[in-house]
Amino acid sequence: MSNPGSPESQPVNEPDRSFKDILSQFEESKTRKPAEAGKGREGTVIAVTVDSVLVDIGFKTEGILPLAAFQGAGETVKPGDKLVVSIKGRDPEGYYELTRGRIERPKDWASLEKAFAEKTTIVGTVTAVVKGGLSVDVGVRAFMPASRSGCRDAAEMEKLVEQEIRCRITKLDAAEEDVVVDRRIVAEEEERAGKDRRYSEVKEGATVHGTVRSLTDYGAFIDIGGVDALLHVSDISRSRVSKPVDVLSVGDEVEVKVLKIDPEKRRISVGLKQLGPDPWDSVTAKYKPGERARGTVTRVLGFGAFVELEPGLEGLIHISEMSWGKKVRTPTDVVKPGENVEAVILGVNPGERRISLGLKQALGDPWADVAQKFAVGSVIEGPVTSLTKFGAFVQLSEGVEGMIHISDMSAEKRINHPQDMLKVGQLVKAQVLEVDTERRRLKLGMKQLVPTSIEEYIAERREGDVVSGRVMEIAGGQARVELGEGIQGMCRVPAEAAEKKSEEERQAGSKPDLSSLSSMLQARWKGGAAGGPSTPEGVRPGQIRSFRVAKLDPAMKKIDLELA
Repeated sequence: MSNPGSPESQPVNEPDRSFKDILSQFEESKTRKPAEAGKGREGTVIAVTVDSVLVDIGFKTEGILPLAAFQGAGETVKPGDKLVVSIKGRDPEGYYELTRGRIERPKDWASLEKAFAEKTTIVGTVTAVVKGGLSVDVGVRAFMPASRSGCRDAAEMEKLVEQEIRCRITKLDAAEEDVVVDRRIVAEEEERAGKDRRYSEVKEGATVHGTVRSLTDYGAFIDIGGVDALLHVSDISRSRVSKPVDVLSVGDEVEVKVLKIDPEKRRISVGLKQLGPDPWDSVTAKYKPGERARGTVTRVLGFGAFVELEPGLEGLIHISEMSWGKKVRTPTDVVKPGENVEAVILGVNPGERRISLGLKQALGDPWADVAQKFAVGSVIEGPVTSLTKFGAFVQLSEGVEGMIHISDMSAEKRINHPQDMLKVGQLVKAQVLEVDTERRRLKLGMKQLVPTSIEEYIAERREGDVVSGRVMEIAGGQARVELGEGIQGMCRVPAEAAEKKSEEERQAGSKPDLSSLSSMLQARWKGGAAGGPSTPEGVRPGQIRSFRVAKLDPAMKKIDLELA
């Protein structure tokens, strides 16, 4: 129903009035203060838009309320709701600007003094911009300093002229009729009250609607109905987000989950990624040790590389799990950020949210068949990869190295340091001496490939050959026989064949004359029995005589003899 006292209640469609008169009246009504300004009245909500609530207040033109006024108070509004509102003025589009509730306009000095004493909010009308502030009609002329107007500049102050405002009297001098009012304090209190209501209404774990108000390097501030909440960069997405601006924009409307409320510091933390399922809840069912998985390298640090297996789920490839062969100095030598890799799952720890991955395991363990490929006794060839004080490391295949100890490098001379014989990169041949697959160790020897004099002697003889030698000593029925320089054999000697020293030899301590041994052996070495059978005298130390080869053992480098 139209109010007969309102300007818009008068008919405007009389046939004798021109369109120009009608338009002129309409334009005038847009700027004229309505007679109902400042008075409370009941209105009916007829529509709710994205940012405003349209209210039927009985005039031909609807009134308008900001939707934020309801959201800040945690209230919902829908068409048909009844509201008590007051008219502040009209906006440029001609709509009545409304405020909720009933605010009285002072009628006399007594009411002004009461409002000043009780610090209540009153209604006034801005009449003009004056030096230092604004002139406000609150029943009497009042002054409002520019700093207490709530305006940022002169242009905003100009817009307040002829507008109804809510303010508080901060100074009242009846004798001088000096009244000072403050609009900013009212706005701050209303904002604070709205925030207090919102803080008391928001609960941890609740899902709320909000708007991105600003972005920083560490997160985004979300307006969740008059209160700002921090959406930290780590809570934006399950995937790693470097900067919030890569994902969000100011003005975006989002649904977030309230993670934590700190009433003392008045801080609210919210999360976006928490609205979806946590991949760690099902990690043990999806990823099992020993299985292969593919992912993208997200970060490379000094100790390893992180691989994203799925959004919100990362595993670590430690630097020690990147290569079987070469020693990796830095992970960037093997992988780069953004690279897609295949790895083997080594371990899963949901409690600590850790997944251990192995890159080298995906290539296969080169030590799995080392015992078959490099059997003990076999000969290998490979480059020297490094030298140490105690030996040299030789690469046998990708990921497999063997070590030649310094004592196994030469049988002819003493080696003080491996570099006296070898250098890095040099190709060498060596014999496999020992294989330990559990400790991943392979022992090699070079000197074992160089024939010794006894090996040559054994290679040139056959069992049954008759050879010459010098009896060195007799003990326990065995005679140790020198067959050549560094070559010895053992001969079993019956007790009756061993000749004891004469009494003169024992007393004098004399030794047999062996000065002719070398020349005698040299003359008889190749001839074997050609020198004739030995004399039938008994076997004694120092004696040079003939022996028959009973057994040759090349592996043990052992020669067994018998008397010829």
